[in-house]
This record gives sequence, structure tokens and C-alpha cells, in this order.
Amino acid sequence: MRLNIVALGGNALLKRGEPLTAQAQRANIKIAAQALAKIAINNELIITHGNGPQVGLLALQGNAYKPDELYPLDVLGTETEGMIGYMIEQEMGNLVPAERPLATLLTMIEVDPKDPAFNHPTKFIGPVYEEAEANKLAKDNNWTIKSDGKKWRRVVASPLPKRIFEIRPIRWLLEKNTIVIASGGGGIPTMYDADHHLKGVEAVIDKDLSSKLLARELGADLYIMATDVQAVYLDWAMPQ
Repeated sequence: MRLNIVALGGNALLKRGEPLTAQAQRANIKIAAQALAKIAINNELIITHGNGPQVGLLALQGNAYKPDELYPLDVLGTETEGMIGYMIEQEMGNLVPAERPLATLLTMIEVDPKDPAFNHPTKFIGPVYEEAEANKLAKDNNWTIKSDGKKWRRVVASPLPKRIFEIRPIRWLLEKNTIVIASGGGGIPTMYDADHHLKGVEAVIDKDLSSKLLARELGADLYIMATDVQAVYLDWAMPQ
């Protein structure tokens, strides 16, 4: 069997301008699952995905807390991995044979504390805003904002992924013919402190970079970066 890694992002999870609701996300995931189920036939399959809008929404919801009670981005990213993975598992489970297992694996990714990305935030998260509203939110929440087309969005640091901690469990799951959802949202950014204790990082890793690292580590036969659900199966079915 060939190992296929499909990285879902953009319209594959939430079309630009759509409401950030569970219903909208599930509808898009259901369409993507129809293509992914075809790829899964007689193939090993790992699904990765973005989480920019979702983690941004959770950050906004967190504003209901006091500043010193806010959940950090690594924790919010972990929450989105579980949420999105659950939806993918459920929609895929409705399409693949009942004996084909599925598993969502929370995936920690090591980053370098000296990565220059921490001094130059570039990763867009959350919904889009008009400029005046974005400026107010930036002032109120100590955010960094940048233009995204004609709109404005929050940006955070996006350090390079160095190592995938759960690479062995991913291999074990593949050996049991499991469809694996891993490295969601680029994985959970973590780093070692001066005492060599692992801790979370206030950042978001680029989903495509972590997915490509995953593909290299596992020696994937095919890697697909899918920004549109309708193109997922078409991209896979084209001669490589």
C-alpha cells in the first residue's frame, strides 16, 4: 500500500467569509471526507489540517477571562486538534468500512526558542476585520495585526518545525491500517527551556511545513496540499 498524506486547509475546512460555526465546518469536512474515503481505499492515509480560524475564534472567546487567566495559543491549538479531528473521524467513519480504524493524535512539534519568527509575527489566525475594528482589537488585546487582502487579521509567530514527538505512535497506528489525523493546525508548538523541561509556546506552526516534515519522516509516497475540498480527490487521481 502507498502512504498518502493529505493536508487540508483553506476552503477545505471553512470558506472565506463563512460563519465560524460547527455546522459550517462540518458541512465542509463532510465534502472533504467523500474524497478522502476514495483515497483511503487500499492506501495508508494520514490527514493533516489547518486551524487558523478555529484557534482565532477560541482566542476571541477567551477574552471573557481576565488577562492573567487567558489560555495560551498552544493550549488553544490542542483544543482545535481534538475538535477538528473528531469531525473528520466521524465523517470518515460514515464512509469507510466499519473495520477500518480511525484515530486523532494530538501532535507536539519541537521548535527552536531562538527562531527569528518570534520577533516577526506573520501567521494569520482568526476572522477578518475592517481596519478600524482590527486596530481597536489590537489595542485592547495587545495583538499584532496585518492586512490580509482588503481585510485585516491578527498575526502570531510561526517558527519552523524541528521534530515531531509522536512520530513513533503514528507509525504504530499505520501498521494497524489506521487512518490517522495528526499534526493538526501544524501541531502543538513546544520547546525545551534552560532546564530541558518541555513547555508550550505562544505561536502557531505553519501546517504545510509540519505536514511536509511528517511526509519526509515517514517516507510518504504522495503528499497533497488541498486548499479546496472539490480538488482533493482530483489532485490525488492525477498521474504523479
